Amino acid sequence: MASNNKSFKATRSNLSIRSDATDSQHNKPPLPPTVTFARRTSSGRYVNYSRDDLDSELSSQDFMNYTVHLPPTPDNQPMDAISQKVEEQYVSSSLFTGGFNAVTRAHLMDKVIDSEINHPQMAGAKGSSCSVPGCDAKVMSDERGVDILPCECDFKICRDCYLDAIKTGDGICPGCKEAYKTVDADELENNSGGGGGGRPLQLPPPAGMSKMERRLSLMKSTKSVLMRSQTGDFDHNRWLFETNGTYGYGNAIWPKEGVMENGKDDDHVESLELMNKPWRPLTRKLRIPAAILSPYRLLIVVRMVVLVLFLAWRINHINNDAVWLWGMSIVCELWFAFSWILDQLPKVNPVNRATDLNVLREKFELPTLNNPTGKSDLPGIDIFVSTADPEKEPPLVTANTILSILAADYPVEKLACYVSDDGGALLTFEAMAEAASFANMWVPFCRKHNIEPRNPDSYFNLKKDPYKNKVKSDFVKDRRRVKREFDEFKVRINGLPDSIRRRSDAYHAREEIKAMKQQRQKTHDEPIEIIKVQKATWMADGTHWPGTWLTPGPEHSKGDHSGIIQVMLKPPSEDPLHGIEDDSGMLDFTDVDIRLPMLVYVSREKRPGYDHNKKAGAMNALVRASAIMSNGPFILNLDCDHYIYNSQAMREGMCFMMDRGGDRLCYVQFPQRFEGIDPSDRYANHNTVFFDGNMRALDGLQGPVYVGTGCLFRRIALYGFDPPRSKEHHPSFCSCCCSGRKKAKFSTPEENRALRMGDSDDEDMNLSLAPKKFGNSTLLIDSIPVAEYQGRPLADHPAVKNGRPPGALTIPRELLDASTVAEAISVISCWYEDKTEWGQRVGWIYGSVTEDVVTGYRMHNRGWKSVYCVTKRDAFRGTAPINLTDRLHQVLRWATGSVEIFFSRNNALLASSRMKILQRIAYLNVGIYPFTSIFLIVYCFLPALSLFSGQFIVQTLNVTFLVYLLIMTLTIVLLAVLEVKWSGIELEEWWRNEQFWLIGGTSAHLAAVLQGLLKVVAGIEISFTLTSKSTAEDEDDEFADLYVVKWTSLMIPPLTIMMVNLIAIAVGFSRTIYSTIPQWSRLLGGVFFSFWVLAHLYPFAKGLMGRRGRTPTIVFVWSGLIAITISLLWVAVNPPQGQNQIGGSFQFP
Repeated sequence: MASNNKSFKATRSNLSIRSDATDSQHNKPPLPPTVTFARRTSSGRYVNYSRDDLDSELSSQDFMNYTVHLPPTPDNQPMDAISQKVEEQYVSSSLFTGGFNAVTRAHLMDKVIDSEINHPQMAGAKGSSCSVPGCDAKVMSDERGVDILPCECDFKICRDCYLDAIKTGDGICPGCKEAYKTVDADELENNSGGGGGGRPLQLPPPAGMSKMERRLSLMKSTKSVLMRSQTGDFDHNRWLFETNGTYGYGNAIWPKEGVMENGKDDDHVESLELMNKPWRPLTRKLRIPAAILSPYRLLIVVRMVVLVLFLAWRINHINNDAVWLWGMSIVCELWFAFSWILDQLPKVNPVNRATDLNVLREKFELPTLNNPTGKSDLPGIDIFVSTADPEKEPPLVTANTILSILAADYPVEKLACYVSDDGGALLTFEAMAEAASFANMWVPFCRKHNIEPRNPDSYFNLKKDPYKNKVKSDFVKDRRRVKREFDEFKVRINGLPDSIRRRSDAYHAREEIKAMKQQRQKTHDEPIEIIKVQKATWMADGTHWPGTWLTPGPEHSKGDHSGIIQVMLKPPSEDPLHGIEDDSGMLDFTDVDIRLPMLVYVSREKRPGYDHNKKAGAMNALVRASAIMSNGPFILNLDCDHYIYNSQAMREGMCFMMDRGGDRLCYVQFPQRFEGIDPSDRYANHNTVFFDGNMRALDGLQGPVYVGTGCLFRRIALYGFDPPRSKEHHPSFCSCCCSGRKKAKFSTPEENRALRMGDSDDEDMNLSLAPKKFGNSTLLIDSIPVAEYQGRPLADHPAVKNGRPPGALTIPRELLDASTVAEAISVISCWYEDKTEWGQRVGWIYGSVTEDVVTGYRMHNRGWKSVYCVTKRDAFRGTAPINLTDRLHQVLRWATGSVEIFFSRNNALLASSRMKILQRIAYLNVGIYPFTSIFLIVYCFLPALSLFSGQFIVQTLNVTFLVYLLIMTLTIVLLAVLEVKWSGIELEEWWRNEQFWLIGGTSAHLAAVLQGLLKVVAGIEISFTLTSKSTAEDEDDEFADLYVVKWTSLMIPPLTIMMVNLIAIAVGFSRTIYSTIPQWSRLLGGVFFSFWVLAHLYPFAKGLMGRRGRTPTIVFVWSGLIAITISLLWVAVNPPQGQNQIGGSFQFP
């Protein structure tokens, strides 16, 4: 079958595969593995074709659809629909564990959580008891919770007994004693209840062809005949012929009569009208008005010229009275000028972008010629949520994030959510199960009433009127019911730690009693020794939890446990499943789709002696597991505290990926927005200058940097492939996997090599080196070309290159079986990445605490582009630390990662020629900005040193110096005003950012430079712990954590700068007042710059004072220091004898 199928061009025909049930008995010899091709006539009859006739027909392209009949053979035994459904239900109800030197086991979970399971998709959901005598198992249920019964006599039988009856009982039903009837595909389709929209039966992969290869073949077989068979280009002449279109101004006109017979004429006419519309892009670029951008660019040039002239003047005018002061200031000013240029140059071309969701819907979700049913043709998305410690990342926060994902406005069957629990905690596992159970009510409620946001905690805490714009009459009743259920849900989540502990204690006591009884039976009258039973953590079904135990034990601690995969919510059915009327008091979801996206719990294996690479390693494990289980061509990664605030955010991102040229986009980055921040934003937590200024500017170059969360990735870009149609700009930058090419004259650095991606259908990706790069999983390797093909834009326009035909992604997914999940267990084991390129060139990159920036840099370095998607309604929202200490430690982590980048091969100075020059400057600034702290600290002490010494950085405050100072101050202010104009931020936010730049630069950035140098020189690694959430005592105050003073050594440098400058101002005034010839010009210069420093440090000083109205200990310490300082100053001051006038004659310079 594989050879026959590969012999056909994918662009020639539209192949659909179905199986015919054979009437032969099981004891008859199987039919030979022949393939019969046929054409279906308008009457429904199949006309057989010989191979020669078929080739001639294919070459003429007179019709589109062919059917391949595959008789059952020993290598091809079609599994009937009942068996497939039962198998998938079994997989979704089993907890899979395994790992290094361990057997992969599937533990059937009779009970996942203590509370009742009320959704048939959820793990542990089963029907009634099995009717086979002596069997206490449960019957599997379908999407509505109805028992799956394989026989017409409705005899209730569980999965295991059914398999036994098939294998050992000759397929005889234990109830009616008659043979089981194999369900035909047409019968299944007719009985599915969906009219003509039933799901066709999936066949197992033929011999020699894997599931992924078969799926790719099916998708490519839907290629439109409007494509030229040889080149794959759009055939405009054929399009005119097929559509009866005419040349002329405007659109081609479809005649009203003479339409092809297609069943429903109305649907066909509607689809023709859709096809008749002019091609419309999904996105558009909004240029910044020239009235703002032109003066902005001009001011940048003017300030650069003034900087050069000023620095030249400063170098030529040495302060002979204080050369040391002049020298330090010159070095600092030269570095500040260099740093400003690095920061400003990438901002010369900011852009805004807009999406059109209506066009996305028309192209992908409305009936067309290639998709007459109007089934969603959007590609799948795998969503990753990462968490590591339930004590520092509350499970309730993670559960709310998961609920917002499950309720997102995207085709349900195209979504899959994977939660990575890097701590392997049962608390996170059961919190996820509770969230899946509550989603049964929350998700349909959101769909019915169009709820925003779809995070229940955020929604029920909204301060605006919840009843505004709600038109359904039962909204108030529904909302009240859901609110009551959510309150109970929160109680259950918050009570899980105690519940798990009590349950484990009870089972542990039972185990101890059992062990003592066994010992008494063995020892009889001998003295009994006290038996110590390892205290395990128990699941709700009365078995040991395979992950981390509350009392750590061998193979059950945070760094030593098996890999775990649990399908919490099994994949949904392909067709919408509407609710039914229920008199039990539940909500009325009659016309609402009640399906839920697939939800999978993943905890990768951890063993001592392995470097698990923190978050980057966890994300790579999810990439591999998801590739095998769902293989969505796009990946959205979110932190556990970042939830979906705009339910259509993924559609907005998909507009960029599916637009013309979208196949060259590696990711779409969304801005980070935060909640729970004080109104004044004291420590610039919103970071709007970066997210609305710098990122928009980078969007006009090669794209924004990856910031760790809220990013929609193209899976194939994470695999380390080059973008399509990539050009080799330099002979040294050649592809390492191109066959048939001569080797380049110059050797290529390993990090610049990339796999080659085929640019056309005839040029497939070269995966000969795949096992070395991706590991030895054949399923994973086979999934790569499938993901690449599914991620292509829609080939609905001649200008769209490397596209796919419409309707290619309407093919039903492969059903989930046990072997697939077992393979996923193997790829998340701790040994899988050994001797592969995971973390080196594939996936998230290892070796830095800021793995996000490095990962994005590697993609841009290969020539990929990225896009910044700013939506009208915030796409995602999260939390940020508002406490000063937590904020400083957060900045320390970022800065340390930047220092690591600078001293690694990811330094932008070593970038390839595929990276644009301004993009390279932006990445260079990412690695260099922490080093500004060295010069910044020196410069902050210069005013104090000037006041102490009585000198200044210049010999005299002459007019030239003051003019230069005035021009530079005016230009920076005007630049800020214009930047505020095109970025949309407020001037106050810009000033807050400037303040925290100095606070962070004199504290966290300096510590990051020291730690980075220690790592490079001495090899001392830096480890970071998660910042815990609010620890304030006052729970009534939303911003109570803002006033908590937690001492850290990072506070010493800025505190010292403040104290020294305050003392210097006092000393300067005292010296000037009591001097015979007062130097007021030098005093004013020093005092001005001291106040400049103190004004920037004002939020820091305010943070040290704690809560308003309270007097923390630090105030008494400050009072003592100030008192001692004043006393010492009074003693140190020695006024001239006999001088009654203070300061002589007072005059300004």
